[in-house]
Parts: sequence; C-alpha cells; structure tokens
Amino acid sequence: MHRIFRHDPRLFSRLSDLLGLSLPPPIEISLLPTDLTEASPVERRVDTLLRLDTERDGSLLLAIEAQGKRDPAKPASWAYYTAYLWTKYRLPTALLVVCQDRGTAEWAGRPVASGPPHMPTLTVQPIVVGPHNMPVITDPAEARADLALATLSALTHAGDPDIGAILKALSSALRDVPEDVADPIIEFTAQGLGNRPAREVWRNLVAVDLSFYTSYLSEELRDEGRAQGNADAILIVLEQRGLAVSDSVRERVEGCNDPETLRRWLVRAVTVATAEAIFAEDDA
Repeated sequence: MHRIFRHDPRLFSRLSDLLGLSLPPPIEISLLPTDLTEASPVERRVDTLLRLDTERDGSLLLAIEAQGKRDPAKPASWAYYTAYLWTKYRLPTALLVVCQDRGTAEWAGRPVASGPPHMPTLTVQPIVVGPHNMPVITDPAEARADLALATLSALTHAGDPDIGAILKALSSALRDVPEDVADPIIEFTAQGLGNRPAREVWRNLVAVDLSFYTSYLSEELRDEGRAQGNADAILIVLEQRGLAVSDSVRERVEGCNDPETLRRWLVRAVTVATAEAIFAEDDA
C-alpha cells in the first residue's frame, strides 16, 4: 500500500486536502533511505531511568532529565528517549525534567510536536519540576521529615533569594541523621548547585554545621570553606592597614585553595609594607 506514495511522492499533498489537513503544496519532494538502522553505535543516555510498578495502573517507566538551560535540540532527544523506551520495554513512558530557573522550566513544559502543527503525530509533553512548583523548605523539622524532598527543594531553588535559608534548614536537618544517610545528600547538593553562589553558602554550612562528618567530600568542602574564610581575612587585614590591594593580588589570594599557604599569607599580612610582599618568600 505504501508504494503508491513512492511512485507519486506528491500524492500525499493532494490527499491532505481530502483529509482536511491543509498541507501547503511542497516545492520539492525527495525520497529518503528507508533503513532506520544506526550504522554505528550512538551513545544516548537519560540521566535517570526508573520502572514504577503500581497496583492500580500496572507498570510504567519514568525517564528523568536535569536541564540547566534552554536547548532547542532537547525536545528531539526527549522524543527519541521516550519512543525508544516505549519500544524496548513495551511500557507507558513518562518524562520528568528538573530545572533550576523559571524560564527554563516554562520552556521545558511546553508540548513539542514532531510533525507540522496540524499533524502533530508524536508530541513530547514532559512533567516539569522547578522553582515554580517546588516548595520552599526553610524549617529544619520539615526538611528532616523528607530529606530527599528538602534536597530537591534546595537544588530547584538554587537561584532564589531564599536559598540561604533553604540550605540552612537542610544542613540543620542533617545533623541528626546517620553519616551514611547524610554523605550522599551533602554530595548531591554540592554537585547540584554547580557554580552558583549558593555553592559557597553550602560549603560554609558544611564546614560549620556538619563538621563532625568525615567523608571525603565533606572534608573537601570544609577545606574550601576554610580557604575562602582565610582569603577574605587576608584581604580585610591588608585593606584595614591601608595598603593598596591590586587586582592581581586579590585574584591570587582568592584563587588559592591551599589552607596552609593562605595561613602563611595571613600571618605576613599583619606586618608587610605592601600587599604584594605577602607572596615574597614563596616567590623567592
């Protein structure tokens, strides 16, 4: 039955009028290869894939993607993921997209169709989680009641003005839980905040509120927190003594993450005649 379309590629244009689709007359039509096999392996991965088995509705798949910014290529990738999973597992497949800003969340939540507007064929409609619909959890007791939800709240509100209070509630809630529970949350939060200013807030909270944990990441975050504190102290001492602090001095001090080096510079900052002199012995 399909061969008639190959014989006369313009047939569908005429057929669309009969179907009421109002397809604009094509300027040119090309026959493309019908083999859809991937010639070479193409790596495509969703961030997380869950199978949910329910008593009422049976089983379904949930593909979860973290989306940091708008990406015009993503809807096509999401369509591929969901269609592939549906084909492979023969299970209804849903897509959850997690965003950290409202603009990206609004963009991700819009349905995108693979076909023309009047022939949508395959439409991708993600479920979106972001600052627009996630609770702001600033009460440690509420955070303690659901640590995973409190962590997701912190990550989705990473750019909000209330992020300090949200992170403080999370760090306070983690004080009372076993280390094997707290360590993954400390790590997820640090990674999920990325390069946002909230990451610095989290580092300082880990250094102070969670000082009794000894995991590699918590120790690393504490060291970074101490380093940031020492760097700030050096600059304050130099400025309070009336010494001119050049941009190069400031950048070198703020860019140093070695606590011992920063401690040496802090001791020298009390007596040196110029800001640059705190580096003299190290540069000699």
